[in-house]
Amino acid sequence: MVGHQFGYAKLDQPGVLQYLFHPRKESDSTPPPGAIDHDIRVEDGIRVGARFHVAGTTAPNVLFFHGNGEIVTDYDSIGPMYNEHGLSLLAVDYRGYGKSGGTPTVSSMMRDAHVIFKEIRNWLKNENRTGPLVVMGRSLGSACALELAASYEKDVSGLIIDSGFAHTVPLLNCLGVDTQALGITEMDGIKNIQKISQFIKPTLIIHAQYDQFIPVMSAEILQVQCPARSKEFRMVPGADHNTILVQTGKLYFEIIKRFTNKIEGKREKRSFRRKRKVAKH
Repeated sequence: MVGHQFGYAKLDQPGVLQYLFHPRKESDSTPPPGAIDHDIRVEDGIRVGARFHVAGTTAPNVLFFHGNGEIVTDYDSIGPMYNEHGLSLLAVDYRGYGKSGGTPTVSSMMRDAHVIFKEIRNWLKNENRTGPLVVMGRSLGSACALELAASYEKDVSGLIIDSGFAHTVPLLNCLGVDTQALGITEMDGIKNIQKISQFIKPTLIIHAQYDQFIPVMSAEILQVQCPARSKEFRMVPGADHNTILVQTGKLYFEIIKRFTNKIEGKREKRSFRRKRKVAKH
């Protein structure tokens, strides 16, 4: 299991955590129509919140880890967009975020990702939801998504990285962490490059052209290091880290839907017919 290969103690220092995590509480909110809340026990006395925006029982399931300043309720208007495209969005929080208990650290975030994955897998089985399971991470959440993709390749049908980072130290420096003073090197980091290099199933990377926190070069590095035969890289022109979804609009969900169609072996019928007609002439 990949998570047991690496230690993250150096990243659990207060001088890192205060910049890396920005937990925001959400005491009580009613799920929008079609959504359900599902708390997950990650440790004795600690639960993290999750909100599932569910489509049909055979729909692809996107297990989603959000960015460091977000919570699952921020996706209440976005979840239905996934549903409209025939996808279920299973959004999860970190410790200290939303209705979750505890305090976030890098070590707990990575450990919790494994517990969350197993709980989600069991929930899908118990609910007879047979669609493929795709792990997706945005920004900080890319660490969890890559951890799971590398650890459970047999159970993961695909990987989506939105605004993900390749190297840890440049990201921390950008956020305001004095990595040199704290003695943090890339060897102490999250090792996203090593993790993506172990995943050979379909992969989709989406990144903003003008991302001010994680330069687009980071996405290009992940793309190059990914050994998957089926991999896509979509750069969003004119967007930055926080406007990628607004800038892309409905195309964002269409790109993800086309990606899951490939995983399911579904063909785009119109283009297929066009090719046949051309061949006849």
